[in-house]
This record gives sequence, structure tokens and C-alpha cells, in this order.
Amino acid sequence: MRAEGLVKAFPGVRALDGANLRIEPGSVHALLGENGAGKSTLIKILTGVYKPDAGRLESDGEIAVVHQERNLVPGFSIAENIMLRRPPSKRGLLDRAAARAEAVRCLDLVGLDLDPDRPVRGLPVSQLQLIEVAKALSLGAGVLLLDEPTTASTPSEVERLFTVVRRLRDAGTAVLFVSHKLEEVYDLCDTVTVLRDGVSVLESVPLASVSRTDLITAMVGREHTVLDFPARAEPAEPMLELDSVSTALGHHDVSLTVRRGEIVGLYGLVGAGRTELAKSLLGLSAITSGSVRVRGKATRIRGVRDALRRHRIGYVPEDRKHEGLFLEQSIARNIAVPVWDRLSRRLGISARSERELAARYVDRLGIRLSSVDRAVGELSGGNQQKVSLAKWLAADTEILVIDEPTVGIDLRTKAAFHELIWKLAADGLAVVLITSDLVEMVTLADRIFVMREFAVRGEVVNDHDYPRTSQAVMGHIHAGAGS
Repeated sequence: MRAEGLVKAFPGVRALDGANLRIEPGSVHALLGENGAGKSTLIKILTGVYKPDAGRLESDGEIAVVHQERNLVPGFSIAENIMLRRPPSKRGLLDRAAARAEAVRCLDLVGLDLDPDRPVRGLPVSQLQLIEVAKALSLGAGVLLLDEPTTASTPSEVERLFTVVRRLRDAGTAVLFVSHKLEEVYDLCDTVTVLRDGVSVLESVPLASVSRTDLITAMVGREHTVLDFPARAEPAEPMLELDSVSTALGHHDVSLTVRRGEIVGLYGLVGAGRTELAKSLLGLSAITSGSVRVRGKATRIRGVRDALRRHRIGYVPEDRKHEGLFLEQSIARNIAVPVWDRLSRRLGISARSERELAARYVDRLGIRLSSVDRAVGELSGGNQQKVSLAKWLAADTEILVIDEPTVGIDLRTKAAFHELIWKLAADGLAVVLITSDLVEMVTLADRIFVMREFAVRGEVVNDHDYPRTSQAVMGHIHAGAGS
């Protein structure tokens, strides 16, 4: 399969700007890049979801994709799921015997000995994942795209998947593997393409010839310069302290401190447990041992409402569309939601009070819009993220967790967000920053806690010197994690 000079633009951002990709039969090819580099757009072009604005795509066979999220129907049988896109028919009806026979053939290709009539509901993740691969193989695909396939997998499940992928490679299938986990990339892949800002900065290079350091440099770029922010006051008293915290989600022995006026980063590869830790702190999952102190007092946070009202902790989620905002509601209403109790009067909450509150934060964050009565869903991604942030600032939070703040927004808005987060800390907020963008982390954080496998593996004091800090961070990520 070959893609040459692919271009795709959306309002406010050029997602691909002449990207190239070449995958040979009988090889596993890694596609790497930071969030926003253009990987998702490229995959959607390869699979026909998007039409490129320019460029050429050639493929000798059908392309099948296995996404990070499962695309199986729980109530359907294994055979029905595998044959969903091409159900065999006989006299206009589903030929169940033929469906079962083809399902058994595809299951054998991925090493699964399962009853094809069994419903997929209740099967373990490792088997569901391989059924997804079998479903893709049922299409006779010559190219198999695996998009972040190991995010929710255990090491044994990952190894089982990799065994199947190697078998498919040896049989002549071209496999494209998209992942943030460099240890898996080096374990599985033969060649690599790296996207940065929509451009192929490494193109179909033998992976054995590229060091980890060179690969990371290619992904994040060295022409980036850290913004020259004004100096902030020294961090003050501790606002949030974790001491040997373990959670029901699998975290163990996590200790860290966040002070007033400080930006503390949580960095790690996908699946490290950063977002899950934040949600556990907000009471969305149980803390099973250890202690949490807010402003020096031991506490137990029972939910988001308790975190906000008792402890003045806010959380800006990564998935702003599904967790952070009500897209059909107005900007004013979205910003006012956390403080409805404060705005409430005898006759309810007036639209005027919502608008007045929203107007203050629209001005403070520089949100560009014609009216606070506009639906949030009509805004650009960057302005939606600002609204998501504004609602927590309106609630007078003192501790703010910001999860992947600049995913999917253009570079200019990204720089504005960096300035905004820096200023929030300068104004006295205690900020916990979760980001997969290492340049962003080095730009903003005062200290970086490096996570892997739901534990803190190291702490780096950040002097904002990119080569030195990034090398220290990646050293903690890969120490003891294999080659």
C-alpha cells in the first residue's frame, strides 16, 4: 500500500500537509506521532472515512482496521459479528451454516478455538480483540490496520495478539501498527513512519536503524522553542498530597504533592493510569489504601460534587465533547452549571445571571464568539476547551486537574492555552497537568511525575531545558520496562 502527498484541511487546521506512507506485504509498519500529528486523519483516509483534498492512495488489496474501541455487537454470536459486513445468504436469507464455517476458518487464523454460535458478551478482552482481528481477516484484507490495539490489554493479552500479528506478517499480510508504546513498537515492528504536524518526517525507515532518542526527537521536533513566560512566585503551601495511595483501578503506592501556584505534570505512555488516577481522586473510583490530604487535612472525596463544593477541586476532562460539555446547550449555561446553587433564587436561575457570569470568563479567557447564547457545539475545538475550563474557574476552584488540554486544537490556540495555564498557576491555582505531549509537559510543568503501569516510576524537576528533561522523563518510562 502506498500513500503519496496526502493533504487534508479542516477549518482552522491543516491536519495532513503532504504526508507519505508505504507499507510492504509481509511486514509490520509502525505509524507514530504525537497527539494532533495527523495519525487519525491518515487512518480515516486509508479506510475511506475521509476523502483527501490532494494526494494519491494505491492499494493492491482491501484494507481492514481494528480500532482501539471494540466494534462488536454484544448480543450477536461470534459468527454473526465476524460476518457482519458480508453475511452469506441463501435464497435471500442468512446462510448460518456458511457463516459458521467461515467464522471457524477466521478464528483458526487467529488461534481461537471457540464455538461460533456463542454470544460475544462476557468474553475476555483478549478474545474480543482477536475476534476483531478475525472479523477484519474475513474481508480478505491484504492490509490490516491496528489502531492503539493494546490500550486496555494486560501483558499476556498483548503477547497473544503479537503472536497472531507475527503469524499474519509471515503469511504475507501488510500490518500497520499505531501506538504510543515505544517498547511495543520495537518488539513488533519492522519499519516506521513518523508524522509531525501532518508531515512525514520519517518515512518507511527500518526501525532497527533508529534509536529511541532519534525516534522521540522526530515525533516532537527540535525546532520547537519553549515560550518565554514571565517568572512565577515560588510555590506556596501544599494543596493536594497523596501518600502511598492505591485504588480499585489498580494504582499502587502513589505519592505526590501539589502546591499552591505550582504546575505538577503526570506523564506516561497511553495506559499508564494518569487519567484513572485523577478520576479516583475525584471519587469516581475507590481509593483502597493510603491517604489523601487537601490543604493539610486528611479527607475522603465522595464524588465530583463533593470535590468541588467541599474542596474546590475542578477537573477539565480530555473528552470535552462527552464528559466536559453539553454541546446542545448555550455557552452561558455550560459555564454556569457548576454554580447553579450559587445563582439560584426563589424563582429559579435566571438566564441573565448565567449570561453575566459567562461574560466575565469569556473575556478573561479570550473566547471568540458573537454571543454567550450560542450553542457550545457550534464553537471550534479550542474555544470549546476554553468553555470547559471556564466553568471550573467560575466555580472558584483552587486545585485544577487539566487532562490533555490541547488535543485536537491548532498550534496557535495551543500556544494561547499554554500561556493561560501558566497564568492560572501564577494567580495561585494548584494545577495538575496530564498530557501525552512531551513538549507541552516540558514547557509548562514545574515537576513531572512519570507513570507506568498505574504507578509513579520517578520524579523529574523540570528546568525547561527540553533535551535534558525529556531524556530524564523517558529514562524513567523505559527503566525496567524491557528493551
